[in-house]
Amino acid sequence: MKSLHMHHLNWQKIILQILLLMLFSSQVFAKERFFEFKSSHDPELQIKLENLLQEKGLWKHSQKEKLAMIIIDLSAPAAPRMAEINGAHMMYAASLPKLAILVGAFIQIQRDQLTLDDALWKDLNLMIRFSSNPAATRVLDLVGRDTLVSILQEPDYRFYDSSQGGGLWVGKAYAKTGAYNRDPLKNLSHAASPIQAARVYYLLVTGKLLNPELSKKMLQVLGNPGINHKLVKGIKKDYPDAKIYRKSGSWSNFHADSALLEVAGKYYIIVGLVENPKGGDWLAELAVPLLEIMLPDSN
Repeated sequence: MKSLHMHHLNWQKIILQILLLMLFSSQVFAKERFFEFKSSHDPELQIKLENLLQEKGLWKHSQKEKLAMIIIDLSAPAAPRMAEINGAHMMYAASLPKLAILVGAFIQIQRDQLTLDDALWKDLNLMIRFSSNPAATRVLDLVGRDTLVSILQEPDYRFYDSSQGGGLWVGKAYAKTGAYNRDPLKNLSHAASPIQAARVYYLLVTGKLLNPELSKKMLQVLGNPGINHKLVKGIKKDYPDAKIYRKSGSWSNFHADSALLEVAGKYYIIVGLVENPKGGDWLAELAVPLLEIMLPDSN
């Protein structure tokens, strides 16, 4: 009887060890997926960013949390360089969170919960390239309003994380209806923080968000912007050959833009959120200087 009891205890220990290993593995996987840009903070790039805002007379706005920004040099994807001002600060972001609807749609496609047919493909392009509100509402309803909120908070993605200041949030259709689920931290209907918007582009371009086929399709939707303003207006003027993948947003005094830039085969990310009537002009004026402080010649 004693040997049987010991044998039973040994099996309990083995099962416990297996469960602990599975738990540890899942935690490591989640941590790997939730890339912490703080570990990639580059002091020299940070100084250049702060000096640029000082030169443009915008530093005072950042100190009042009316301007939030992040730039990431992905020219060496395994060793990104990041600088930010209020990078985790979540703000109302108008149409920029349509980026979150795009993410939700492609994740559901990858999970075989949605079919990428001609109608959905058309709406995805209208929603992102031309910021169509009716198309965004149709895609949101296909994904599912509660489903999207859930996806944004999943451990594998954490595009909205209350412990990290929030992030991407969609709690209202892009239609003349009230909000159905405002974010828990600031009661916002459409929100973003620079770091969480930047994470979408980082995970996408490094193949950590979707499979290779869907990654190409999502980049295709984000590419060739149909609205020439803000970051796109600034970059295209001096870098006409640059490839731009972006989503922007504007409403009242709120202006937001996010872009993955491909210049000479290298990737760079810029995200800016501004609460000021001149915010759109600021982003257009900052676009090239922000890019150039990341380029190799500036180091």
